[in-house]
Amino acid sequence: MLITNLALGTLMISLTVAIHTFGLIGVTHAMSWVTDRIRLHGHRSRMLAMNTVVIGVFAVLTAEVWLWAAGFTLIGVVDDFETALYFSTITFSTVGYGDVVPHPEWRMLAALEGVNGFLLIGWSTAYLIAAGMRVGPFRSGEHF
Repeated sequence: MLITNLALGTLMISLTVAIHTFGLIGVTHAMSWVTDRIRLHGHRSRMLAMNTVVIGVFAVLTAEVWLWAAGFTLIGVVDDFETALYFSTITFSTVGYGDVVPHPEWRMLAALEGVNGFLLIGWSTAYLIAAGMRVGPFRSGEHF
């Protein structure tokens, strides 16, 4: 069963990395579109650009959580999709309340989702910082 967990985990991680890559490319294009076409004065355009980035990154992460939840539902990690979505959200975000636990044979797969979420949320944070320096309220060398 461990090999099955690792194989499925590798597949899910690969899919979420692809979603994240193409999702951030899409967010970058949307941010560029906003900054090129919507000319607001001062902080308004920066706020609009950063809102575009934050909502875009949130949408990408949401798609990844939903993918894990769908996978968990298909293989029976938990009993229903609503529980799978809740479990996936708290696992991906590494909150891990512990009120919902996977069936014992799928514990390693759930742990892999936690590591996957940790890495992708970190990647998203780095992306947000870069976007904040490019179009947002922050500039290189400034401290807050």
